[in-house]
Amino acid sequence: MKILVAMEVTEKHKTLIEAAAGTNTVVYADVQGPVSALVKPQDLADAEVIIGNVKPSLLQQAKQLRWLQLNSAGANTYCGDGILPAGTLLTNATGAYGLALAEHMLAQLLAMMKRLYAYYDNQKQALWRDEGPVTSLYGATAVIVGYGDIGSQLGRRLQALGTHVIGIRRRSVTPAQGTDEMALITDLDRQLARADIVASCLPDTPETYHLYDAARFGKMKKGAWFLNIGRGSNVVQQDLCAAVTSGHLAGAAVDVTDPEPLPAADPLWRTEGIYITPHISGGYHVTATHDAIVRIAVDNLKAYINGKPLQNEVDFTTGYKK
Repeated sequence: MKILVAMEVTEKHKTLIEAAAGTNTVVYADVQGPVSALVKPQDLADAEVIIGNVKPSLLQQAKQLRWLQLNSAGANTYCGDGILPAGTLLTNATGAYGLALAEHMLAQLLAMMKRLYAYYDNQKQALWRDEGPVTSLYGATAVIVGYGDIGSQLGRRLQALGTHVIGIRRRSVTPAQGTDEMALITDLDRQLARADIVASCLPDTPETYHLYDAARFGKMKKGAWFLNIGRGSNVVQQDLCAAVTSGHLAGAAVDVTDPEPLPAADPLWRTEGIYITPHISGGYHVTATHDAIVRIAVDNLKAYINGKPLQNEVDFTTGYKK
């Protein structure tokens, strides 16, 4: 069996992968960063297992493929008809990104609430000026939309700082760690009206496309803060700009946009009160994230070789982990 590794790995990671592979053949693609792998056609043609996000357009060349392990949590671009050979197992890296993304969201949120962006602008002008009142996480209510690994990591951190946390899920309202309440996505509008902070951790699916539009921003409490760490397609960006410009929202921080990269002419760049990072909260910026992705892949490789169920198998219909 050939195992093609199409993600960036360290020598330590290679040792773990090769130990799990045993006598099976492991080959490594020429990788430049977390989302760019140069894969040789001959390696695709006879690989039974691929670890890493090979471009979907190339996967029909992988005639022997039986299992694709993604290094991302998002899987939607691999779920369409005909992208993977029939019968291929698809697993993602859910569980690897929560720590890094939650810390990133918390940093963005506190920077807005404490007016740190304004003070940094003042610093560049050598301007000593009080920017006025700030808001606190203590006693605030946060609605976290998409309460999986990433959402729960954020919820635990916010709760520890005195925030009342409401988690939103598609199917289950079973109490979850880091929440004070749980609600279904069908109850989203009612919960948004309670929120001082709305944090979106949703994937890109047909159900989440443009979930946040003018009507939904209008249902949020005046003065609320909005965070998007999920996918840019979840948001109607011109409606977000309008909600912040009007003062209905106190501010917004986004690590994802639609499209990416965001064109220089897009109004999102120039809307005062919106703060953008270029989809860098995940990736391999935190070593623990990279290690966790490889750990998931290695554990699944051992399971695959031994004929056992794999963790994080993706439902092709929903794009979510089963």
